[in-house]
Amino acid sequence: MNTHAFDTSPQTRTTAPLHTASTWWLTTLDRMERSMVADPAIRVLQRGIRSLPLGEVRALLRGRPMGHPVHPLLVQVPIGCWLSAAVLDIVPGGGHAPTTLTAVGLAGVAPAAVAGWADWADLPPEQARVGLAHAVSNVVAVTFYAASLTARLRRHSTKGKLWSLGGLAAVAVSGALGGHVAYRQAVGANPAA
Repeated sequence: MNTHAFDTSPQTRTTAPLHTASTWWLTTLDRMERSMVADPAIRVLQRGIRSLPLGEVRALLRGRPMGHPVHPLLVQVPIGCWLSAAVLDIVPGGGHAPTTLTAVGLAGVAPAAVAGWADWADLPPEQARVGLAHAVSNVVAVTFYAASLTARLRRHSTKGKLWSLGGLAAVAVSGALGGHVAYRQAVGANPAA
Protein backbone atom coordinates (compact mmCIF):
# COMPACT_ATOMS: atom_id res chain seq x y z
CA MET A 1 0.00 0.00 0.00
CA ASN A 2 1.29 3.47 -0.90
CA THR A 3 1.30 5.43 2.35
CA HIS A 4 2.32 8.67 0.59
CA ALA A 5 -1.08 8.87 -1.13
CA PHE A 6 -2.77 9.25 2.26
CA ASP A 7 -0.05 11.33 3.91
CA THR A 8 -1.57 14.57 5.22
CA SER A 9 1.45 15.80 7.14
CA PRO A 10 2.25 19.53 6.90
CA GLN A 11 5.38 18.81 4.86
CA THR A 12 3.41 16.85 2.24
CA ARG A 13 0.75 19.58 2.00
CA THR A 14 3.39 22.28 1.38
CA THR A 15 5.51 20.34 -1.12
CA ALA A 16 2.62 18.99 -3.21
CA PRO A 17 1.91 22.33 -4.97
CA LEU A 18 5.63 22.80 -5.62
CA HIS A 19 5.87 19.30 -7.08
CA THR A 20 2.81 19.95 -9.26
CA ALA A 21 4.21 23.26 -10.53
CA SER A 22 7.61 21.70 -11.19
CA THR A 23 6.06 18.83 -13.11
CA TRP A 24 3.96 21.24 -15.19
CA TRP A 25 7.01 23.43 -15.93
CA LEU A 26 9.23 20.53 -17.01
CA THR A 27 6.43 19.05 -19.14
CA THR A 28 5.94 22.43 -20.83
CA LEU A 29 9.68 22.73 -21.52
CA ASP A 30 9.76 19.19 -22.89
CA ARG A 31 6.94 20.05 -25.31
CA MET A 32 8.73 23.25 -26.29
CA GLU A 33 11.94 21.33 -27.01
CA ARG A 34 10.06 18.91 -29.29
CA SER A 35 7.83 21.43 -31.09
CA MET A 36 9.13 22.20 -34.58
CA VAL A 37 6.71 25.09 -35.25
CA ALA A 38 9.38 27.80 -35.00
CA ASP A 39 12.15 25.80 -36.72
CA PRO A 40 11.99 27.62 -40.10
CA ALA A 41 12.34 31.01 -38.39
CA ILE A 42 15.06 29.65 -36.09
CA ARG A 43 17.11 28.38 -39.04
CA VAL A 44 16.85 31.75 -40.83
CA LEU A 45 17.80 33.69 -37.68
CA GLN A 46 20.70 31.40 -36.84
CA ARG A 47 22.10 31.57 -40.38
CA GLY A 48 21.75 35.35 -40.37
CA ILE A 49 23.57 35.73 -37.05
CA ARG A 50 26.34 33.30 -38.04
CA SER A 51 26.85 35.19 -41.32
CA LEU A 52 27.56 38.51 -39.58
CA PRO A 53 31.21 39.52 -40.20
CA LEU A 54 32.18 39.72 -36.54
CA GLY A 55 35.66 38.22 -36.77
CA GLU A 56 37.35 37.97 -33.37
CA VAL A 57 34.46 39.81 -31.72
CA ARG A 58 32.40 36.62 -32.05
CA ALA A 59 34.91 34.71 -29.88
CA LEU A 60 34.83 37.54 -27.34
CA LEU A 61 31.00 37.56 -27.31
CA ARG A 62 31.02 33.79 -26.82
CA GLY A 63 33.43 34.18 -23.88
CA ARG A 64 36.21 32.04 -25.32
CA PRO A 65 39.03 34.17 -23.80
CA MET A 66 37.48 33.58 -20.36
CA GLY A 67 36.81 29.89 -20.93
CA HIS A 68 33.05 30.17 -20.39
CA PRO A 69 30.10 32.01 -21.94
CA VAL A 70 29.96 35.74 -21.21
CA HIS A 71 26.17 36.09 -21.54
CA PRO A 72 25.41 34.86 -17.98
CA LEU A 73 27.92 37.39 -16.64
CA LEU A 74 26.44 40.29 -18.61
CA VAL A 75 22.83 39.62 -17.59
CA GLN A 76 23.80 40.41 -14.00
CA VAL A 77 23.67 44.14 -14.77
CA PRO A 78 20.02 44.39 -15.85
CA ILE A 79 18.80 41.72 -13.42
CA GLY A 80 20.68 43.25 -10.49
CA CYS A 81 19.53 46.77 -11.28
CA TRP A 82 15.90 45.77 -11.75
CA LEU A 83 15.78 43.63 -8.63
CA SER A 84 17.37 46.46 -6.64
CA ALA A 85 14.84 48.92 -8.09
CA ALA A 86 12.02 46.63 -6.94
CA VAL A 87 13.45 46.51 -3.42
CA LEU A 88 13.79 50.31 -3.30
CA ASP A 89 10.23 50.67 -4.60
CA ILE A 90 9.07 48.83 -1.47
CA VAL A 91 11.33 50.66 0.99
CA PRO A 92 10.08 54.12 1.98
CA GLY A 93 12.28 57.01 0.87
CA GLY A 94 13.78 55.33 -2.20
CA GLY A 95 13.71 58.65 -4.04
CA HIS A 96 14.99 58.65 -7.62
CA ALA A 97 17.20 55.59 -7.19
CA PRO A 98 14.65 53.12 -8.67
CA THR A 99 14.38 55.30 -11.79
CA THR A 100 18.16 55.39 -12.16
CA LEU A 101 18.44 51.64 -11.61
CA THR A 102 15.71 50.97 -14.17
CA ALA A 103 17.58 53.10 -16.73
CA VAL A 104 20.96 51.46 -16.01
CA GLY A 105 19.32 48.04 -16.31
CA LEU A 106 17.92 48.98 -19.72
CA ALA A 107 21.36 50.22 -20.81
CA GLY A 108 22.85 46.87 -19.78
CA VAL A 109 20.46 44.88 -21.95
CA ALA A 110 22.21 45.42 -25.29
CA PRO A 111 25.58 43.80 -24.44
CA ALA A 112 23.85 40.87 -22.72
CA ALA A 113 21.48 40.37 -25.66
CA VAL A 114 24.26 40.52 -28.27
CA ALA A 115 26.27 37.92 -26.38
CA GLY A 116 23.17 35.77 -25.94
CA TRP A 117 22.36 35.86 -29.66
CA ALA A 118 25.97 34.96 -30.49
CA ASP A 119 25.65 31.87 -28.28
CA TRP A 120 22.16 31.02 -29.53
CA ALA A 121 23.16 31.04 -33.21
CA ASP A 122 25.13 27.80 -32.75
CA LEU A 123 22.60 25.87 -30.65
CA PRO A 124 21.02 22.62 -31.85
CA PRO A 125 17.25 22.67 -32.46
CA GLU A 126 16.04 21.56 -29.00
CA GLN A 127 18.09 24.21 -27.21
CA ALA A 128 17.40 26.87 -29.85
CA ARG A 129 13.65 26.43 -29.38
CA VAL A 130 13.84 27.08 -25.65
CA GLY A 131 16.42 29.80 -26.26
CA LEU A 132 14.02 31.59 -28.58
CA ALA A 133 11.34 31.53 -25.86
CA HIS A 134 13.99 32.93 -23.50
CA ALA A 135 14.63 35.79 -25.94
CA VAL A 136 10.90 36.51 -26.34
CA SER A 137 10.54 36.67 -22.55
CA ASN A 138 13.43 39.13 -22.49
CA VAL A 139 11.71 41.32 -25.08
CA VAL A 140 8.60 41.36 -22.86
CA ALA A 141 10.73 42.28 -19.83
CA VAL A 142 12.53 45.09 -21.68
CA THR A 143 9.21 46.43 -22.97
CA PHE A 144 7.80 46.48 -19.44
CA TYR A 145 10.90 48.18 -18.03
CA ALA A 146 10.88 50.77 -20.82
CA ALA A 147 7.24 51.51 -19.92
CA SER A 148 8.26 51.66 -16.26
CA LEU A 149 11.04 54.15 -16.99
CA THR A 150 8.72 56.27 -19.11
CA ALA A 151 6.10 56.33 -16.35
CA ARG A 152 8.70 57.15 -13.71
CA LEU A 153 10.13 60.01 -15.77
CA ARG A 154 6.61 61.39 -16.18
CA ARG A 155 6.23 61.21 -12.40
CA HIS A 156 3.65 58.41 -12.51
CA SER A 157 5.32 56.48 -9.72
CA THR A 158 2.58 53.90 -9.19
CA LYS A 159 2.41 53.03 -12.89
CA GLY A 160 6.19 52.82 -12.97
CA LYS A 161 6.19 50.38 -10.06
CA LEU A 162 3.48 48.23 -11.62
CA TRP A 163 5.29 48.04 -14.98
CA SER A 164 8.45 47.16 -13.05
CA LEU A 165 6.72 44.28 -11.27
CA GLY A 166 5.49 42.96 -14.62
CA GLY A 167 9.01 43.25 -15.95
CA LEU A 168 10.41 41.39 -12.97
CA ALA A 169 7.92 38.56 -13.55
CA ALA A 170 9.03 38.35 -17.21
CA VAL A 171 12.68 38.32 -16.08
CA ALA A 172 11.89 35.41 -13.75
CA VAL A 173 10.35 33.41 -16.60
CA SER A 174 13.24 34.33 -18.88
CA GLY A 175 15.77 33.31 -16.24
CA ALA A 176 14.07 29.96 -15.75
CA LEU A 177 14.13 29.35 -19.51
CA GLY A 178 17.78 30.44 -19.77
CA GLY A 179 18.70 28.30 -16.80
CA HIS A 180 17.04 25.32 -18.44
CA VAL A 181 19.09 25.82 -21.60
CA ALA A 182 22.34 26.43 -19.72
CA TYR A 183 22.10 23.80 -17.02
CA ARG A 184 19.53 21.12 -17.80
CA GLN A 185 20.52 21.02 -21.46
CA ALA A 186 24.21 21.67 -20.59
CA VAL A 187 24.73 24.39 -23.19
CA GLY A 188 27.91 26.38 -22.67
CA ALA A 189 29.56 23.64 -20.69
CA ASN A 190 32.31 23.66 -23.30
CA PRO A 191 32.39 27.06 -25.07
CA ALA A 192 35.61 26.17 -26.89
CA ALA A 193 33.74 23.53 -28.92
